[in-house]
Amino acid sequence: MLFRHVPLPNRTFRTLALLAAFAAFSRGQEPGALPATEPKPAPKSEPQAARAILVGKREIVAQLQIFLDQQLFSPGMIDGKPGKTGTKAFKRWQRAHGLPETGVIDENVPLDSVYPVYTFHTVTKEDMRFIGDLPRATSVQAKKKYLPYPGYINFLAERYHSGTDFLTRLNPGVRFSKLKPGDQVRVPNVAPFKIEEMPPTGNLPPREEFKDRRIVIDRRETMLDLYEGEKLIAAIPIAPGSPAHPTPKGNWRIVGIASMPTFRWDKGMLNRGVRTKDFYMLPAGPRNPVGVAWIGLNKEGIGIHGTNNPYSIGTFASHGCMRTANWDISRIGHLVTPGVTVEIK
Repeated sequence: MLFRHVPLPNRTFRTLALLAAFAAFSRGQEPGALPATEPKPAPKSEPQAARAILVGKREIVAQLQIFLDQQLFSPGMIDGKPGKTGTKAFKRWQRAHGLPETGVIDENVPLDSVYPVYTFHTVTKEDMRFIGDLPRATSVQAKKKYLPYPGYINFLAERYHSGTDFLTRLNPGVRFSKLKPGDQVRVPNVAPFKIEEMPPTGNLPPREEFKDRRIVIDRRETMLDLYEGEKLIAAIPIAPGSPAHPTPKGNWRIVGIASMPTFRWDKGMLNRGVRTKDFYMLPAGPRNPVGVAWIGLNKEGIGIHGTNNPYSIGTFASHGCMRTANWDISRIGHLVTPGVTVEIK
């Protein structure tokens, strides 16, 4: 069972309990369960209401991950597991709010604003448009018109910024391959990534109100920070270039933002940085190698983009570009505009 109903504990108790839990989170350990306590008396004019309080070891971590995602400080894939990426996002949220970067929750963190922690997705017939056959071979993928999700659980995981194993845990006994329109599935309470609302293949229009924003990418931290002037307003984890194909350090600028891009798969370009005549043009779709959006820089062949493998985020895995999860690149892509500077450290 994921949660039980108990009266809402008082703020002092909940803060003390979560301090211990997130001290473990910041060390990359699993926190203990959140115990129950006596409820704070309700005013006579307001009836005492029961509220779901998470008690599982991983559920407390999941609540923080969902909170950070809602605040545009992405912890990466929501999976209920403590780790470095979540701690980096949490410290950046603290920095943005003028708080000490402790990575530990205290009374300044309104974690209870995440309510409900989980919600439900109702399966629709329209969902099925984005699911289909996904060949493994690049040569075969190039013959398709669209690169879809290979299964419904993959569609749901990306829509709700989570791992497939986490969704399986949230829905014991559910056979995702057998779901039909009208069925409901429990999912994290985040703003869903709606692939059906992504603009068709093409460049997004300029946004004058975003021209003073700037991006700072820390390759060692594997994080992208978005600033409005001097104010940090969002952060997402990335996978920068590998040691063999490093992401180029320097000051660049955005030259274009493409929605639902196609991809020129050129082995020579990927492995040696040399454009060849031996290539495949891969169609758009969530399982395109560059995902659902491409933010191009004034450095040939280098950009910030989505991915067909969200499990790779937070590692050194790319061929020089900076990849991030599709749900994150879709948000960042709509928060910047051509001309925005990109500092890569």
